[in-house]
Amino acid sequence: MAKNKEIKTNAMRILEKEKIPFTHYTYECDEFIDGIQIADKLSLPHEKVYKTLVTEGHSKNYFVFVIPIEAELDLKKAAKSVGEKAVAMIHVKDINGITGYIRGGCTAIGMKKQFVTRLDESAKEQETIIVSGGRIGSQIELKPDDLLKACRGEYGDITAER
Repeated sequence: MAKNKEIKTNAMRILEKEKIPFTHYTYECDEFIDGIQIADKLSLPHEKVYKTLVTEGHSKNYFVFVIPIEAELDLKKAAKSVGEKAVAMIHVKDINGITGYIRGGCTAIGMKKQFVTRLDESAKEQETIIVSGGRIGSQIELKPDDLLKACRGEYGDITAER
């Protein structure tokens, strides 16, 4: 591993501490771009790239959902998967205050607090998945089970039928 002044994110430090192997990708980007644009920029297969969404439940607790970039979160299924009556997406302006990350650089690993996290069960079909590395311009590839281990998450049926 080259020591070329790589900026380590909290997520990467946690993965290293837990001895979880991962591959780090970087891309040039100054502002938010969506997961599909990131996948295309890095020539990554869309079905392997996942986005991290943060919701607030009826109980006022926060929940994190990690789903394929081309999928849509099914709010009813998501709520059911975490035992809530309903969940709603949080406002973009609240992402940093709640998670410690910014839009486009939000990952389930190493948020300010440990939130209940669900990874879409489609990830079981992938040997590895790619998620945000914890800042814009950074992606990490790891086994789905390792992501769940690092964020203490579980699989769930949480995406809308296409």
